[in-house]
Amino acid sequence: MSNTVKTLAVAGAVAAAFVANTAPASAQAQEKCYGVSLAGANDCAAGPGTSCAGTSTVDYQGNAWTLVAAGTCADLELPAMADGTARVGSLEELERDLPAS
Repeated sequence: MSNTVKTLAVAGAVAAAFVANTAPASAQAQEKCYGVSLAGANDCAAGPGTSCAGTSTVDYQGNAWTLVAAGTCADLELPAMADGTARVGSLEELERDLPAS
């Protein structure tokens, strides 16, 4: 092999190793966070009457979830509910802010 081919092979191996060890930002650990999505902005199935992403009908719908960075769900800043009670996200479905049946 010529020196040029060897150099290209080594450079390719180094580049491949670098890419393999660099995790993209979207690959960070995520978790489902219920009650934080705006209407139509949930990630998937938002309880009865919905089928998948974008089908929630109420802001902060308790049974609709969005993927968030792991460990941040309960810390998201959300507006208070109409009665002044703090609104927080949850790792489990909530019984609040559900669409009228």
